[in-house]
Amino acid sequence: MTPPAPTRIAVGTAAFRHANAALFAAGFASFAILYCVQPLLPVFAADFGVSAAESSLALSVSTAALAVSLLVASSLSEALGRKPLMVASLAASAALTLLSAAAPDWTSLLILRVLTGLALGGVPAVAMAYAGEEMHARGMPLSMGLIVGGNALGGMTGRLVAGTIADFAPWQAAMAAIAGIAVVATLLFWRSLPASRHFVRQPLELTGLVRSLLMHRRDLGLVLLFAEAFLLMGSFVTIYNYAAFRLLAPPFELSQALASTISVIYLTGIVSSTWAGALAGRLGRRHLLWIGIAIMLAGLLLTLADDLALFVFGVIATTCGFFAAHSVASGWVGYRARSAKAQAAALYLFLYYLGSSIVGTSGGLFYAHAGWTGVVAFTSTLTFVALLIALRLTRIAPLPP
Repeated sequence: MTPPAPTRIAVGTAAFRHANAALFAAGFASFAILYCVQPLLPVFAADFGVSAAESSLALSVSTAALAVSLLVASSLSEALGRKPLMVASLAASAALTLLSAAAPDWTSLLILRVLTGLALGGVPAVAMAYAGEEMHARGMPLSMGLIVGGNALGGMTGRLVAGTIADFAPWQAAMAAIAGIAVVATLLFWRSLPASRHFVRQPLELTGLVRSLLMHRRDLGLVLLFAEAFLLMGSFVTIYNYAAFRLLAPPFELSQALASTISVIYLTGIVSSTWAGALAGRLGRRHLLWIGIAIMLAGLLLTLADDLALFVFGVIATTCGFFAAHSVASGWVGYRARSAKAQAAALYLFLYYLGSSIVGTSGGLFYAHAGWTGVVAFTSTLTFVALLIALRLTRIAPLPP
């Protein structure tokens, strides 16, 4: 007699609470590790004697490595299992962050950050795959929301903790503190996440992965959405990369700790992404995408003001507009991809993080030659191109039912 299939993790059960706590911890730790260096970029520039653009490599090399790693991590988890790969990824990235605190020179630090980005690739897509396999349909939205919420809160906390500590102690202490937080989160994840019950091990087959990735180039709508990921994330990260340089310099001249509090604005992004998800049903994705990008563009221009309140309001508008547009675009990718949805999502994230790396570092060249005005001119141009693409997307024929 065939044994009954194992049930999904139901809402309200202890397993449901443990699984969601673990997934939240995984998202929190991975993004705290990834983005903790962002407020430290001015410190790196001073300590290692590098330019603003070169200092941004501490983040850019990690996001570039993460982008590449994301393309293969989901397939690797098919062979190794979801939980084992995520535990190994979190543990390795925490260890590498601790080693980064002892990096003797700039080159060593960058190598360790590349390895950290590669290790982190085993968390975001695999966590979503685990939730999709194990959670009951009623609990899926909450689980996915907790993963995204953990990402946002972890990124904010990593920036805030590292930036604040660096105002009173060497940057090495800030990196060590983030590594300590990541170790605690990894242990919580390992102890709390229930073992997979619906996972079916598959052989590792990279040729099939490449085929499924390439098939999405035939849909112009998906290609345009992938371009949006590159342009929007690139512009958004560039603003946060060099905001600390702007706030530390005249006319604001804030302390390192106060400049780091700009990361608290990320909380408005969580609100705006939720708002965009609810509003998309009434306005439609086609209109809400360009509205979000227009808000982001207006916010970028507002940061040119030398008044601190106007600058902060401009960053808030930029953040809200970005998260609203990103929420719409990423959800649209999942809807438009009629097959190989996981690979479509991986391509979107690949270009998302690639934009963070390439545009984020390129923005430093504009900062070196024209200061904050150069950064805003660069990112506004890219965002305007994204707006034109969004308007083109309004004319893309909808898919048949």
